[in-house]
Amino acid sequence: MLSVIIPASNEAGYISDCLRHLCASDAAGVQVIVVANGCRDATARFARETLAAHQPAGWTSTVLELAQGSKPGALNAGDAAALHPMRVYLDADVQVSPGLLSALGAVLAGPVPRYASGTPVIPAAQSAVTRAYARFWQKLPFNQTAAPGYGLFAVNAAGRARWDDFPALISDDTFVRLQFLPEERVQVADPYLWPMIEGFAPLVRVRRRQDAGGRELSALYPGLMAREGKPDLTATGLLRLALADPPGFATYAAVSLAVRARRGGAGFARGR
Repeated sequence: MLSVIIPASNEAGYISDCLRHLCASDAAGVQVIVVANGCRDATARFARETLAAHQPAGWTSTVLELAQGSKPGALNAGDAAALHPMRVYLDADVQVSPGLLSALGAVLAGPVPRYASGTPVIPAAQSAVTRAYARFWQKLPFNQTAAPGYGLFAVNAAGRARWDDFPALISDDTFVRLQFLPEERVQVADPYLWPMIEGFAPLVRVRRRQDAGGRELSALYPGLMAREGKPDLTATGLLRLALADPPGFATYAAVSLAVRARRGGAGFARGR
């Protein structure tokens, strides 16, 4: 059985949709743990109300409230409350498809350490800039690897044993994924919706944070980065992608240049 841990900081606009889709899953005996951390809105109340209205029979749930806004702290609190050895870590703005939890449970079963995720789908954004950026970004090498895991990743008991508490890092998802070699990561066909942030300035802000997270991991855990397993993006490959989608390339390049113009972004930034 699965314990699903959802860290949520000021996610009142997203948590209800996330939980309604989660509760429509065909998996049995799921434990849902929402960890509202540092919230100044109704995230916790909406989570309780949605679970009360939609939680399937045989499921259990709890909503924790932490005063400090910290995603690693929320993940650790969720782990401490988890009853089941298989863990799913889910962002509060993600919407899972009905069969995804069952599919994850099937591939995580067994004693061999395993990391798994679904097939991410980025819904059409309202912003033309975000639509162009997302279109190009999805063609980059990272997104061609198995189970990139952004927004949703899962591990079995043997996999979870590879690290202790979540460290105070920007890129918690990358930290976990790189605990596993490429051949230990599994992507199931069942999809989940992962919305990308809207607009040029928020894209720059979040991309700056992501780049800072990568530098932080390289500095603190240099051995992990060798496990990435993604193909290199050669000049020829980049040119091919640019010619196939000039507007997407121009948008991606503009965001990249803006990020390099001013580094920083060590704090959490969703950019909505």
